[in-house]
Amino acid sequence: MENIGNHIKALRKKANLTQEEFSKRVGVGLRFIRDLEQGKASVRLDKVNQVLEFLGHHLEIVSNHEQKNIPDSKS
Repeated sequence: MENIGNHIKALRKKANLTQEEFSKRVGVGLRFIRDLEQGKASVRLDKVNQVLEFLGHHLEIVSNHEQKNIPDSKS
């Protein structure tokens, strides 16, 4: 499975932006972009979503139940 950071890095490079330029345009810190692209687990989802929205993408979260087609226990 591809790391979201790798995906974002590829999109950033496709847009011909350095990490510094990208962070300024998105409105997040340079350290956040570096951590995100390196796949560090401590990144905040709201900021990840902010980055993705800038790139014209969105974050889709699928629960384990949906992913495995397991019915919700409340059903």
